[in-house]
Amino acid sequence: MEEQYPTVDIRAINEKIEKESAFVDLLTLEMKKVIVGQKHMVERLLIGLLGNGHILLEGVPGLAKTLAINTLSKAVKGSFSRVQFTPDLLPADVVGTMIYNMKDNDFAIKKGPIFANFVLADEINRAPAKVQSALLEAMQEHQVTIGETTFKLPEPFLVMATQNPIEQEGTYPLPEAQVDRFMLKTVIDYPKLAEEQLIMRNSLKGSYEKVNPVVSLEEILSAREAVKEVYMDEKIEKYILDIVFATRSPEDYRLPDLKQLISFGASPRGSINLAMASKCYAFIKRRGYVIPEDVRAVVHDVLRHRVGITYEAEAENITSVDIINKIVNEVEVP
Repeated sequence: MEEQYPTVDIRAINEKIEKESAFVDLLTLEMKKVIVGQKHMVERLLIGLLGNGHILLEGVPGLAKTLAINTLSKAVKGSFSRVQFTPDLLPADVVGTMIYNMKDNDFAIKKGPIFANFVLADEINRAPAKVQSALLEAMQEHQVTIGETTFKLPEPFLVMATQNPIEQEGTYPLPEAQVDRFMLKTVIDYPKLAEEQLIMRNSLKGSYEKVNPVVSLEEILSAREAVKEVYMDEKIEKYILDIVFATRSPEDYRLPDLKQLISFGASPRGSINLAMASKCYAFIKRRGYVIPEDVRAVVHDVLRHRVGITYEAEAENITSVDIINKIVNEVEVP
């Protein structure tokens, strides 16, 4: 059978995506009722939801991280659970455990909070490695084993983990290999002055607008299938691979100075997630094909936690974002 890829009907795809992505505006408007500003965070949540990925949010307390995912779960008819991670948490507190039932003289399974469509893992870096790995396994496999029984997790399944960058006391930083499981790592900043004034007013009034469910879980799952159909040209694929390969061997991309600043480059998950996030971004923008601007819009969130920096880079106050900026500015745009 002949390869049909080059003769793709962009117009047909475009029309289909425009129809399928109609709910994006509804969802964004519904979230805006409660979330003031934070457009970047809301967009990234949608990318995670559509791309079947998970999100790591880093930001100081009080930036509406919990509120955002709670609002999203109300706007999509999904279940929501929140786990506050603490140093004494056990894996069973997250995934569930076997409980002895005296009446039946048998063990019954009690499912943990991980069995929800939207799971907020609050301050994930406060929990010990055992708990982190239990959560990350569930994220990767979309299933949990309790005793001898394996349970599938509900679909869609989105984990939003938060991490507080200020306090390092009593925290267990996530190992690089585990951070790689997150599709995006988004750093959120303080709101602007006018936005904070509005937040303050709303809070003092004490009455938030009611969030209505505007999208069903079925629509989200069907949108995920539609995202896969977003057309990505071979030139864009090459552009994504060039960016990822430049993090591994910068000297091949006229960036020899970066060699001693990078301790390790992005993994193949980086390429996959960058392609997926670019497609989701195009979908959110109601477009049936990916353009270089889509890649550039998501590249920082996809790669910032996948590029390791050396002690030299730290000494010179160079972050992974600075390195990504240099790479994006140097790699040829198709």
